Amino acid sequence: MSTNLKQKLAILESAHAGSAEAPVRLHDSNLPTSGARTQKIWIDLDNSPHVPLFLPIIEELRNRGFELLLTARNMYQVCELLDFFELRCKVVGGHYGKNKALKVLANISRAVQLVPIAAKFHPDLAISHGSRAQVLVCKALGIQTLVMHDYEHSIRTSFLEPNWILTPEVIPDKSMSRGRARTLKYPGLKEDVYAPRLRPDASVLSELGISSDDLVVTLRPPATEAHYHNPESDTLFAATLRMLEKQPHIRVVTLPRNARQKKQLQEKFAGEISSGLMIIPDTALDGLNLIWFSDLVISGGGTMNREAAALGVPVYSIFRGKIGAVDQWLADHGRLTLIEKVEDIETKILLTRWNRPARPDCASRPALQSIVDSFISILDGKCQTHHSAR
Repeated sequence: MSTNLKQKLAILESAHAGSAEAPVRLHDSNLPTSGARTQKIWIDLDNSPHVPLFLPIIEELRNRGFELLLTARNMYQVCELLDFFELRCKVVGGHYGKNKALKVLANISRAVQLVPIAAKFHPDLAISHGSRAQVLVCKALGIQTLVMHDYEHSIRTSFLEPNWILTPEVIPDKSMSRGRARTLKYPGLKEDVYAPRLRPDASVLSELGISSDDLVVTLRPPATEAHYHNPESDTLFAATLRMLEKQPHIRVVTLPRNARQKKQLQEKFAGEISSGLMIIPDTALDGLNLIWFSDLVISGGGTMNREAAALGVPVYSIFRGKIGAVDQWLADHGRLTLIEKVEDIETKILLTRWNRPARPDCASRPALQSIVDSFISILDGKCQTHHSAR
């Protein structure tokens, strides 16, 4: 097996050493049934971070004998990641930018396309990490839905409320739109589901032309098309690059969120790219592996910050929207540094080499089993709410 293929399969490894499942196939189930009807689950991958998140969940559900329908939206780098992980699913709909009216129309159009697919499969439970189109379809077809959330300040649409909401324990109950009886909790971060399974492969640096003498910074621009975007993040992003270009032997691997942003970065920072300071990868790569071999991560918010925190890599957030409970908890525990003003860039960001261990901490993290157990409890009609003491 090639090193590259091993790296792709690493995140799919089960908790049992040495086992690796084949790529998931649409409507596949790998366990035979014994007379009883196989329960069906529909998973919709609505954004790029959902692909690595759901890979271990898909594997665990298949191991438990569920029949799965997998759909995805052509959003940011979803399709590239599906190809990278060789994950087959039905891609329906795309992204129409920041305009709210177009977002609504895009979700309605996507829902219309998903209706016949869902109706034919007839799932017992539909799961996503924030897919409004899926919830809309399920409202029309009478399918119970569970939506995972880890950012409580996302837009709420009252008539599109799912039956169940599943969040990290650190998010207060009062922050969620659903009542306590319909809000479930899991321990840790959603990134704990997959980050500890990383099997490091240092070839990611050589493939990017980075030498062992370079200090590696992974940089993620702000999500400029997101409804929660604050222009202050753009100011911090530009100031961060100005600070980095003053330093010798630094390579800044910059990961655009979509093709439009990639083009903008290539035009705006052409000098930094030609000098070798900024590297923008040509194709999708294993972001976790890149984070692991970085000395620090600076990101405009979201999943990459929490992935770095889950791996123990020094991470700085230039996100200037409303800080969610998860990021605030990480900051309070010294696992993430919030950059709130331009002056913080010089005083808080430490440009030093990270003394990384041989591999990520693989100590037991119960997030995956807790999440899957919540799905099963709903299907069995035995779901109990899980509220941490606060």
